[in-house]
Amino acid sequence: MKISVIGLGYVGLPLAIRFAEAGVDVIGLDIDLAKVDCLNRGESYIRHVSPKTIKVLRDTGSFEASADFSRASECEAILICVPTPLNVYREPDLSYVLDSGAAIAPYLRSQESGDGRQEKSKLVVLESTTYPGTTDTDLREVLEKGSGLVAGEDFHLAYSPEREDPGRTDHSVRTIPKVMGGLTESCLERCKELYLLAVDSIHPVSSCRVAEATKLTENIFRSVNIALVNELKVVFHEMGIDVWDVIEAASTKPFGYMPFYPGPGLGGHCIPIDPFYLTWKAREFGQHTRFIELAGEVNTNMPDYVVARVTDVLNEDGKAVRGSRILLLGIAYKPGVDDDRESPSYALMKRLEDRGAEVSYHDPYVPVIRSLRNFPEFKGRESVEISDDFDLILLSTHHPEFIDFDFSQYEIPIVDTRSCLKRPGRRYLKA
Repeated sequence: MKISVIGLGYVGLPLAIRFAEAGVDVIGLDIDLAKVDCLNRGESYIRHVSPKTIKVLRDTGSFEASADFSRASECEAILICVPTPLNVYREPDLSYVLDSGAAIAPYLRSQESGDGRQEKSKLVVLESTTYPGTTDTDLREVLEKGSGLVAGEDFHLAYSPEREDPGRTDHSVRTIPKVMGGLTESCLERCKELYLLAVDSIHPVSSCRVAEATKLTENIFRSVNIALVNELKVVFHEMGIDVWDVIEAASTKPFGYMPFYPGPGLGGHCIPIDPFYLTWKAREFGQHTRFIELAGEVNTNMPDYVVARVTDVLNEDGKAVRGSRILLLGIAYKPGVDDDRESPSYALMKRLEDRGAEVSYHDPYVPVIRSLRNFPEFKGRESVEISDDFDLILLSTHHPEFIDFDFSQYEIPIVDTRSCLKRPGRRYLKA
């Protein structure tokens, strides 16, 4: 069997590797020629994806990368794992999904095998997070228009949301149950057959829309609960209470409570973005998602709260933000990875620099800032060494290297948004 995976980022590449390791021949498709060339050399551009693994799969012929989307014609199944960002108006941007659909549509017609038999109808699976109705309306329309075929009759169509968590070691693509819904029963059956080749368990649902709503619900759950503890952090600070002490104590209850932790804002491609997909779609049905939007507002405002705390700390030293030299610890959105998508660190950097601060950063996982959709002005900046040659240190990401770093002799203020430092400086504050 041969499949293609479109989009070789933090979701698509691990998925392609899992199928290749399971004995499926995989063509990874991406418009980024630098990624294609890197993979075909047996190298990796994602820290937690081993280049050794890529090289082995490349050398055995199980995996190859290409920018030629016509090669989808060789494959029995095509999995779409491309970004679904928000536009400048915080509305869903499906251009990557629909452009991918248009690119493969001419190649959906099943081929004759060498002995004259007709091959199985091709399967298209969307994995990108999106609002309910994307697969069976928006993507279906593009595929049918570009191919002249009918979804559910001439080719199969399904939705199976990605559940990738970069850097996690206790769960993997193989072990995380795979939710999936098909346009028709036969579409779902083909989807089940495919994923059971590579994952341990699946959870079929009644439709593509149920599967799409499942993914949104998972991420909205996290967004709302993080917003709650972020709000509690602000309230408890005014009361002289450490919210991290409260969470630790509450976590001793063996039922009815699940710990979530505050921070400087939300990061990653899912949680800061996905709730707004449902908010936008709900308006079509005359619904106003007040609870979800309030959570988004709280989380979006957290960088402003952190900057206000930094301002207060500098004022205590008789310094203004303007002209102060600040070292930001951590650019990645979560610890131990090089994934900086939607990282709140960039919002902190932007806000501080807009107020006249000189901001440097240190991140062992992101030595150079890559191209960014929202903050293009930061591209090319390089990580500097940790030192006390600054007016203030602001910790944004709780990388293991920072947790164990010895700041104990530092006299300058250290503002910790994660309450994580084991050996903090003499002037240690939480935000």
